[in-house]
Amino acid sequence: MTVRSSSFLAALARLVCAPLAGYALSAAFPPRGWGWLAPIAIMVFTVCLWRRSAWSGFLLGALFGLALFLPLISWMRVVGDDAWVMLSLLCAFWAAVTGALIALVTRLPLWPLWAATCWVAVETLRDRIPWGGFAWGRLAFSQSDSPFAFLAAIAGAPLVTFTVALLGSLLAAGVLHLAPGLAGEPRWGARPVRSPGLAAVDLVLIVAILLGGLASSAVTVLPQPGTEKAVTAAVIQGNVPRAGLGTEGPPGQILDNNIAATRELARLVRQGSQPQPELVIWPENASDIDPYTHPGAAVDISSTVDDIGAPVLVGAVVANPDNPDTVLNLGIVWKPGTGPGEWYAKRHPVPFGEYIPMRPLISRLIDRFALIPRDFAAGHVPGVLTLGPARIGDVICFEVADDEVVRDAITGGGHVLVVQTNNATYGRTGQPEQQLAITRLRAIEHGRATLVAATSGISAIMTARGDITAQLPEFVAGSLVSEIVQSDSLTLSDRLGSKPEWALTLIALLAVLWALMSRRLGSNERGRAGGRPSDDFAQEN
Repeated sequence: MTVRSSSFLAALARLVCAPLAGYALSAAFPPRGWGWLAPIAIMVFTVCLWRRSAWSGFLLGALFGLALFLPLISWMRVVGDDAWVMLSLLCAFWAAVTGALIALVTRLPLWPLWAATCWVAVETLRDRIPWGGFAWGRLAFSQSDSPFAFLAAIAGAPLVTFTVALLGSLLAAGVLHLAPGLAGEPRWGARPVRSPGLAAVDLVLIVAILLGGLASSAVTVLPQPGTEKAVTAAVIQGNVPRAGLGTEGPPGQILDNNIAATRELARLVRQGSQPQPELVIWPENASDIDPYTHPGAAVDISSTVDDIGAPVLVGAVVANPDNPDTVLNLGIVWKPGTGPGEWYAKRHPVPFGEYIPMRPLISRLIDRFALIPRDFAAGHVPGVLTLGPARIGDVICFEVADDEVVRDAITGGGHVLVVQTNNATYGRTGQPEQQLAITRLRAIEHGRATLVAATSGISAIMTARGDITAQLPEFVAGSLVSEIVQSDSLTLSDRLGSKPEWALTLIALLAVLWALMSRRLGSNERGRAGGRPSDDFAQEN
């Protein structure tokens, strides 16, 4: 076989294997939930990237990203195929950036370490840019059932991502040691290392990571300093008339459903079939009528709260008193006898779902956005509320994927994590399972018992270790009642905050700069030696 044909076959193999790795990574997330596939997918992707050019890495990363995100967020098709494709393309762009960066740093000594930091760095950007970012598909969110999940209590989701990426990168290094021909001919005249000693180091590091994950799971179950107190909590799932867009039915239907489920629970309490809850959680938008402007809705809610005999956290979309052109997504503390009190306004509204960026332009291009006549305004205060005997940290729906919003709710004084959500639009698409997996990681990360109230499911109660103790399936009305433990202790992750994430991002930036400088020096040396500069992409593909 000629050198040219061999290079062509190697390039073709990379073009095939990169999207296969992306598709495999999508299966690491729910509803399949095969988390063990994540490091294997990263291994294959990294072998494809080893010592490629930045442009080659960008192309391979784009293919990887499309194969990952198109199936992962296929639930967006409920909104529209155009929305699904556009969001997948945006996420694939960030995967392409990841591929370019990894391709650069694989030329450096200890490259698996720098490659792992690149995953964290790009996730850091994707979680924030544009319009507050889109965190779905972070490596950490595929690991709720793995030993690595407990690393979240040490340095948050970024440490979980880093560890999974490092394991995959080390596996790739091991493969390249054992079968150097898989990577094709590298740049700069360097050849894959065949040193048995380095392969042994890879093996030792892989074992150390696995043992570290298991050890961290043991550490996090040990008692931590702080005060703990048991409290009996209830979660209500009122259900919706139908799945998909237009789930709400006639105005007031969702409120009626949550009232009916709560009154049924009150009946069971009086019968002695269920314990008396000390606090009750309703889902996001549980009242589909603004209780502040519709006295009848307020009366019905107050009557129901008096019937259950415990304060209820009521989810409702209400008019914004500071700007009548916008609305607020609230969690309202509603007490027996006294009615509504303090509230939390969602801080991270979903772009194109709850508000329209560049509305004058976008609304002319896409008629469907007329379904969102008013933008949701963002709240500015963490969701720390007193609900009966508990001090809760409330987050609403997609906010559970936002590190900062969840962390602020806990470090601000939340002793129980509460997630109010309305996933009815995406019912039976896999999205509720993905959000529940993220929530489980948050419970571990912050060491908090967690209550999930979903309009149509999946509602759940889970321990501070992320173990689900009670759960309601989708599209079933009902309630969950359980004794939970509220705690005021803070995990190491809470105390460190975002410092580990930004530290790993800085390391990635320095590694990329190092690689670029090394590349420039190498080009200069070839020029002085009479070599001819060549186009990276053409030579490698």
